[in-house]
Amino acid sequence: MIDFSELKLNNKDPVYTQIAMFIKRKILLKQVEAGDILPSRRELAIKLEINPNTAQKAYKLMEEEGYVYTCGNNGSRIYVNEYIYRKIEEELRKTMTKEFIKLAKNINLSFKEVVDLINEMWDEV
Repeated sequence: MIDFSELKLNNKDPVYTQIAMFIKRKILLKQVEAGDILPSRRELAIKLEINPNTAQKAYKLMEEEGYVYTCGNNGSRIYVNEYIYRKIEEELRKTMTKEFIKLAKNINLSFKEVVDLINEMWDEV
């Protein structure tokens, strides 16, 4: 069963989208794979101390995006194929880059300054 103990919720983003992004990152890092079982909605709500409706909303979003499926009373499982993996990879890449650019612009860094900093620090991290 997928472990959500590493998920640290913030007050900035909707909880249901944070849950979905957590699973997407796990898929991208190959820490979960097709067929892995998710906890029930009720179990997840208890574990994360959230409203069960929020857990339901997260599962609905993940099902709509195609990387989670629910089969009757057999619970919810991860579904990943090459197309879904590439779609998640592209989404996370763009999301991370946009967030970084916004932060850089908020402190008035120029494009050149950002590129120079990346070149300087790339191997340090």
